[in-house]
Amino acid sequence: MKDKIVRKDEIEVETLDWGTLGWISTPSRTGTANITSIEVTVLPGKGHDFHKHPDQEEFILIKNGRLEVWLEKESAILNPGDSILVDPGVVHASFNTGDEPVEVFVVLSPCVGQSGYELVEMADQEPWKSLR
Repeated sequence: MKDKIVRKDEIEVETLDWGTLGWISTPSRTGTANITSIEVTVLPGKGHDFHKHPDQEEFILIKNGRLEVWLEKESAILNPGDSILVDPGVVHASFNTGDEPVEVFVVLSPCVGQSGYELVEMADQEPWKSLR
């Protein structure tokens, strides 16, 4: 990786039905090999349904709002300043049950492919589809 300053206006924002992903650092954008970083906003009543990252660790820090998080079959409510660490291959999910957007900062490591990110959807499989 080459040293790089990333300005706010350089962050590539992807809009999804449940919120936004602000891609700060990926192999294709910054040349990173071990760190993919994302600013994520989860809209009220929406969530990033059950999924896993087979070969990546994930760190999630709550910046604003309250987020319902799941690790496998256990859930908890996280507040600003709280964080969660997810091992590779662990099924997890995040849901905004409040009235305001929730902002989180996410780091995945190591990078996988040029996007730096791998994801396997699990929400359509049991027991995940019956948990919530």
